[in-house]
Formats: sequence, structure tokens, C-alpha cells
Amino acid sequence: LLSFLPERSNLAGVRHILLVLSGKGGVGKSTISTELALSLRHSGKKVGILDVDLCGPSIPRMFRVQDNDVHQCDSGWVPVFVDQDKSISLMSIGFLLEKPDDAVVWRGPKKNALIKQFVADVAWGDLDFLIVDTPPGTSDEHISTVEALRPYKPLGAILVTTPQAVSVGDVRRELTFCRKTGLRVLGIVENMSGFVCPHCSVSLLGPLGYRGVSEQAVTLPVPSSCPTGCVPLDPQLSQSLEEGRDFIQEFPKSSAFPALAHIAQQILDGTSQRSS
Repeated sequence: LLSFLPERSNLAGVRHILLVLSGKGGVGKSTISTELALSLRHSGKKVGILDVDLCGPSIPRMFRVQDNDVHQCDSGWVPVFVDQDKSISLMSIGFLLEKPDDAVVWRGPKKNALIKQFVADVAWGDLDFLIVDTPPGTSDEHISTVEALRPYKPLGAILVTTPQAVSVGDVRRELTFCRKTGLRVLGIVENMSGFVCPHCSVSLLGPLGYRGVSEQAVTLPVPSSCPTGCVPLDPQLSQSLEEGRDFIQEFPKSSAFPALAHIAQQILDGTSQRSS
């Protein structure tokens, strides 16, 4: 009789799944994923990050746990915990490489198989949020990730971009991807949006362009209720990521802090509205 009972999924205890997407590399998906996780943790939530950027896994380093190993349990892989309270847990191919400089030279089918294994075989336990940090683009890995997560009804996607003219085109392509795959767009984050001088607190134009997505959001095919957040360039944020420090806790007076906190609060507000 027991053999006919359905097996408990490793994602059964995850309340909300968020995907972080972008049209190109270098815009700060892992940065936003990391800071969003820290913000949600400081709001009392338990958070996991699934790093499916197989060729450029940076999440382990951003939490300063790149030397940790992944262990097996009866339910599958045990994620790496960032703190003793186990409030943030991570899974990344970076934990599975023999050397940190090893390159993942794999064809699509092997990448897709590992993504499916990550989704099925990581014993997350109970989480309020699982953040999925994806590689750039809209290719095989993204389709495999969305298809593997579809049975668990992801909350939606956060799109990350930078204030360059070409970024609008990248955002449009990601919006098309979300529409075709049935992913709800939770918001658009414009990273490196301007620069606030740490000495005089004067807001300056950033080096990446003048007219960002935030100014052109009205031309994008998204609902008017779709929030857009702007995170300025901040040396303290870069420093905390390089050193694996908790930016949200250590730099509350930083120019980027209110922007990141606002994005996390919008996510929390959206989930509470859907639950009510």
C-alpha cells in the first residue's frame, strides 16, 4: 500500500518561487538575488537561492561560502546554509566543482539535466521564498527551469537591467519570454541607476547611460501596476558582495539600501495580497 502513495516533493515546503531574469550578462542578477534574499531574511523570512547560472556561478562567493561542500541525505542534496539559524540556504554548481577555476564545458542536454536535478533533488525543507538566479538570455536553460518549476506554480519573475539604450530591447525580449512561458512579471529592476556621491550625497548620472528603463517604462508592454525599482551604483554594495558581508545589516545609510528594501517590500506586499 505504501508504494502507491505519492512521494513528497522537495519543493512542497516552499511557499513562493521567484525567478530573476535578464536579457544580457553583467547587469547584476546575482547581486539583486543576493540582496533580495538578505532583505527578506531581515523581514523574518526563510529564503533559498537556486543558482542555475551553470557557467558563471557567483552566488557562493557573494555569501562567502564558496569552500563549502554539498552533502547527501535521504531526500537528496542538502543545500549549503549561510548562517547557524539556517535562514538562507544555497544550491549552486559552484559547490560541485573540484576547483573554483574549473569551467563547465557542457552541451545543452547535460545542462538541462542538471537543472532538472537541482529542482527535484535539493532538500530545501520549509522556505518562505526560493529565488532562482538564472543565466542571461532566453535559451534552453531558461525553458528547462520554467518547465521544471511549472508544477509548483512560481510566483513570477523579476527582470534586471541597466540604464543603457540597448537595455530596453533586452527587457522587451524578456517580457516576450515571460508572456510565452506564462510567467507573471513581478517587476523591473534597473541596476546601476545613477550614482550617489558617498562624500556629498549628490545624485549624479551613472556611466552607463542617460535614459534608463525607469523613464521608458510607459513604452514597455507591462501592466501599469508592475513596479519598477532603481538601484544606484554604490561602492559599499560592491564591497559587501566581494567580501561576502551582509549589506542590508551593515550599510543601512547607503544610497542603495532604501531601493533594495523597497523592492523586497513590494514582493512581500504582493505575496500578502495574493494570500488574502
